[in-house]
Amino acid sequence: MEASSCLRYQVCGFGLSWIWLCLLLLHLLQNCSLVLSDSPYLVGMGSYDITGPAADVNMMGYANAEQVTSGIHFRLKSRAFIVAEPDDGKRVVFVNLDACMASQLVNIKVLERLKARYGDLYNENNVAISGIHTHAGPGGYLQYVVYIITSLGFVRQSFDVIVDGIEQSIVEAHNNLRPGKIYVNKGDLLDAGVNRSPSGYLNNPAEERSKYRYNVDKEMTLVKFVDDEFGPVGSFNWFATHGTSMSRTNSLISGDNKGAAARFMEDWAEQNGLPKQTGHANSDDFGSLHLPRRVSTIIPEPDEITDDLMQLASSYKASGGRILASSNITRRIRNTQKNNAKFVSAFCQSNCGDVSPNVLGAFCIDTNLPCDFNHSTCNGKNELCYGRGPGYPNEFESTRIIGNRQFLKAADLFNSASEELQGKVDYRHTYLDFSQLEVSVSTSTGGQQVVKTCPAAMGFSFAAGTTDGPGAFDFKQGDDKGNPFWRLVGGILKKPGKEQVECQAPKPILLDTGEMKEPYDWA
Repeated sequence: MEASSCLRYQVCGFGLSWIWLCLLLLHLLQNCSLVLSDSPYLVGMGSYDITGPAADVNMMGYANAEQVTSGIHFRLKSRAFIVAEPDDGKRVVFVNLDACMASQLVNIKVLERLKARYGDLYNENNVAISGIHTHAGPGGYLQYVVYIITSLGFVRQSFDVIVDGIEQSIVEAHNNLRPGKIYVNKGDLLDAGVNRSPSGYLNNPAEERSKYRYNVDKEMTLVKFVDDEFGPVGSFNWFATHGTSMSRTNSLISGDNKGAAARFMEDWAEQNGLPKQTGHANSDDFGSLHLPRRVSTIIPEPDEITDDLMQLASSYKASGGRILASSNITRRIRNTQKNNAKFVSAFCQSNCGDVSPNVLGAFCIDTNLPCDFNHSTCNGKNELCYGRGPGYPNEFESTRIIGNRQFLKAADLFNSASEELQGKVDYRHTYLDFSQLEVSVSTSTGGQQVVKTCPAAMGFSFAAGTTDGPGAFDFKQGDDKGNPFWRLVGGILKKPGKEQVECQAPKPILLDTGEMKEPYDWA
């Protein structure tokens, strides 16, 4: 309005040169997104390496003491997303880690560093950190005893690289904050997860099961970020499937299927150039959809490549595969040089509970017959029952296939996203002691009864593992009896009291972790 008033004033009172000056000012203001942007948010993305020690460190996830790192399948990343209101309004940070899970101790140290950099701008109330639940990353970075037994204690290298990577990814996202819009889209992905405990699911009341079409959640929810100037700059999505395409005998660091999906989508964005239009993208934004390469591009291209050199390189015919036109390569490189914003894509974990990526089902490795339906055993032994991924017997191929299926669905939701998010930025954070909650439940007679939760405990079935990674010592899933020998072993560490036994019933207690405090809290 000031520019328009200026224009009217100059027309009435001064000469032609002033008219042109005001027209120029009006044009500059209209094209300055930081000043006149109609976008409701500032959005920023960032990512940083968190691969960690690639030799002789126990992996986090399967609780297998013999599974130690001995190389890298592909590198791990921390990916950060910041959404802020302009003019010093509220803001939130979401970080997705290529790690088994986040850690309270990691959170504490990251927040300490953010406070040193930014004061109270980022704090425990508006910073959320999550993991993709890969079982192929270095362990030893959590602070509770039960999570660092197999790593033989705390591993400083694992911890430091994760804290450093989270901090740097948030710093990058903070520095990349620009006016932008946010879109959301949802859709079902049917072939990337199955229930690995279908007999357990059938124990739910029929009335409850009738509310759902499937015995696992198959919905993917995607959030798309669009920079006012550069167009789409990132996305993250939630979808439930375990990071267990890589088996319990794998020793190569890997982001598993979700880490692969993220690399596929980031490669897809890079290979097709970053769109420059404003507003939400259409189906042509990233060109035609095609399958990604198995291995992502991790070696950066030189800053300067001449057209003559590219023409010469493209004159040599490939021995196989698809021939790339040099003009497409030129455009991609020039777009990368012109636009410093990089596309960041995260494939986040949601309610993965008993959702397995081993979609072919569970089979006995000695007979190739399906495992026992109720207990996931083979001739009474759980150690022989393993789930099979779509690339069986090649777990690397299974990782690629499940990752690719998630990527393809995400790309489809990304291209068709049209529902724009509106409203204020806000957040909620609280601490709850889940061992001391009172809950009102319905009784068989139709009345209400108040019951109380109790400290955590691990049952005998826990030690049996799952079809993604069976346990040892012949424990069985669904065991509600236990056995005297293992009760004696567990009781040596901490014998549960009468109240705890009654509260946890009908689950027999193997390890009373919630009440174990030596040398410090186990859980």
